[in-house]
Amino acid sequence: MSELIAGFHSGHDCSFGILKDGVPIVHAELERYLRLKEPIGDSLEFLFEKYADADDIKYFSTGIDLWHGGPHSRFPETWNRALEISQANDGGFCIVGHHQSHAANAFFSSNLNEALIVTIDGGGEELDDDGRVVNANFTVWMGRENKLERIAVLSEDGINRSTNIGGFWTQCTKQIFGLSGGYPKGHQAGSVMAMAAIGNYKKYYDDFHRHLNEFNLNSHFNYKKYRALADGSEEESYNIAAALQRATEFRLRDLIGYYLKETGAKKLCISGGVSLNCVFAGKLYDWFGEEIDEVYADPIPYDAGLTLGSARYLWHHVLDNPRIRWKDNSSSYLGFEYPQTLITDTLKAFEDKIECLKVDDDFVVDLLINKKIVSVYGGGSESGRRALGNRSILADPRHADTKDIVNERVKHRQWYRPFAPSILREHVGDWFEKDIDSPYMSFAISFKKEKQKKVPAVVHFDGTARLQTVTKNDNEWYYNFINNFYQKTGVPIVLNTSFNDREPIVEFPEHAMNCFLGTEIDYLYFYELGILVRRKDAKP
Repeated sequence: MSELIAGFHSGHDCSFGILKDGVPIVHAELERYLRLKEPIGDSLEFLFEKYADADDIKYFSTGIDLWHGGPHSRFPETWNRALEISQANDGGFCIVGHHQSHAANAFFSSNLNEALIVTIDGGGEELDDDGRVVNANFTVWMGRENKLERIAVLSEDGINRSTNIGGFWTQCTKQIFGLSGGYPKGHQAGSVMAMAAIGNYKKYYDDFHRHLNEFNLNSHFNYKKYRALADGSEEESYNIAAALQRATEFRLRDLIGYYLKETGAKKLCISGGVSLNCVFAGKLYDWFGEEIDEVYADPIPYDAGLTLGSARYLWHHVLDNPRIRWKDNSSSYLGFEYPQTLITDTLKAFEDKIECLKVDDDFVVDLLINKKIVSVYGGGSESGRRALGNRSILADPRHADTKDIVNERVKHRQWYRPFAPSILREHVGDWFEKDIDSPYMSFAISFKKEKQKKVPAVVHFDGTARLQTVTKNDNEWYYNFINNFYQKTGVPIVLNTSFNDREPIVEFPEHAMNCFLGTEIDYLYFYELGILVRRKDAKP
């Protein structure tokens, strides 16, 4: 009989994940349903509401949560129900450290037999070497087969001190740039990272470098000074962002380099919210290319990934089950799949505003070639911050004005924000300086100079792009769609951005319809049904 493990997380990024015999089959984030980003909530209530087979769960796993009193005290009714279910199934509960969960999700979702694992974020409760709970923000682990070994736990309040890089970014994002640092709009550090590519880091580098090498986030930093500079000049805001980015890169280079040298590891895994900084992640190959031969990035490195991480730690490390080998990579398409009748019922509910055409992929590819913006919906939604073809907005990357059109008409965000290229895996070496796997859009890599002018809509100001590599095994429909585009244009790349407008990625067909009608997306394509939607008042 199959064994089910449910990981749950009731802090911000409230979520749950289900393993069946060690394989993730469901990962759900409350924000996709609530339509507000990074909420705190009762993840067990969410699980019991959404997962039909909850009574069959044998084990539950979650993280240390002393700061908030723990879910057992905040949500005693659902906690006790979970206890009763696990006891009835001869199972139990497992409490796993915050960074331990990040590390487990990174390593056990990879195909690496052995790797150094580094986790970096704004802080989470972890046991240090003396068994005390500390607010850790940088930890190091060694993964070997189905076991994790703690190498170092760095924190603000423990013996091994470090600067809270994730916390500093949050404060800079809010206090200097006036952007959101969490609920309900989400963390907008990505906007700061995009600005950094435009600026000159040298003017303010020393200040940021000095602070990132101190050991106390609460030590004095003149946020007001930099806020005034950023408010007074757009150019200065770019320079400040560039200084923050560059100082962060150098600090992380030194920290990671130290532990690579200490352990002699040849492979590296990264996780934690700071690893979403794809520019830093991409530069790992430049810094350590002669020392290591592979870098793997956690597909869900922020706190929603703790659910799968704690469950994987329990399955492999605690229960001693062997590693699972993934073909290409562990799947990110872990959202619930909905019956096709839900789509047709949704279309009927909006029939006064839309008209539907029966088409095939070939027809939709031609729409892209004719400079139309097409949102696509099908299968289970992607886990993680990146849409990877099932809940995406697609466009032709060959036109320089496409980026501005999508930013202004659809995403309603800053003009400098870049878009990702989805590329057929076998063509990466032809278009990029490094031939790497990036199935989760984790790395910003430089385009080859002679290729940049061919796809200007997905090339950032510094010549890089946060690429998604696509294989047939990972997403057969999306692979075939891009290949169709390639056969017609000679370009194995499409522009891909998440199907949303300043809100979480769409989950239900109704969300897709609302986003489509609330923006200037030209078409909505339900690819499993071959149904193309357009507004009734749209020009043919």
